[in-house]
Amino acid sequence: MDLSAEEFDQVAREVFAPIYPIIAGQIIDRSGVTKGTCLDLGCGSGYLGLALAGITELSVCLLDKSPEMLKIADQNIIASGFESKMRTMLGDVQDIPLPDQSVDLAVSRGSIFFWENRVKAFSEIFRVLAPGGCACIGGGFGTPELKRQITEKMLKISEEWSGMVKKNTGKENEKAFNDELRAAGIPQYEVVRDDKGLWITIRRKAS
Repeated sequence: MDLSAEEFDQVAREVFAPIYPIIAGQIIDRSGVTKGTCLDLGCGSGYLGLALAGITELSVCLLDKSPEMLKIADQNIIASGFESKMRTMLGDVQDIPLPDQSVDLAVSRGSIFFWENRVKAFSEIFRVLAPGGCACIGGGFGTPELKRQITEKMLKISEEWSGMVKKNTGKENEKAFNDELRAAGIPQYEVVRDDKGLWITIRRKAS
């Protein structure tokens, strides 16, 4: 789908809104990280980062390579009253403009399927993870029921939707992610494909 920033935000607000609190909770359960710095990679309008800011003490940085998306994300931060704990940053996951070991929790939902060089991206994500830090990256809908509801709505927008989801969260990408994580030299990771989607967890050992 070829959507403008405004159209993308509208879909995120009107169709995907229910998934972000669910996925945010699942990420916290999986990572155990509730304090420190969170980096939302390929954040779009920032809704996952906003959900995490609402249930944790994390300071959240929303990173995207689209100035148009970040302008909307800035507006969403202000509307949510999170100016003191959230900010936006222009940048690419393949060259994250942050120091080594400076991020306690890195997250991303959906953007991984558009990364040009995932090996380099995984290497960058691991570089910025702090000791004891965790990254939760992938694609999914929170629950099977939410997936059904969203698919029903998205098919009215794009006939290609079901095929795209099947491709993105299928066995071929599961294998590709494992191969790319190994190629990036990530020492500790897990790839899980289930009814919640396809998710990667990367951890850096505590010092």
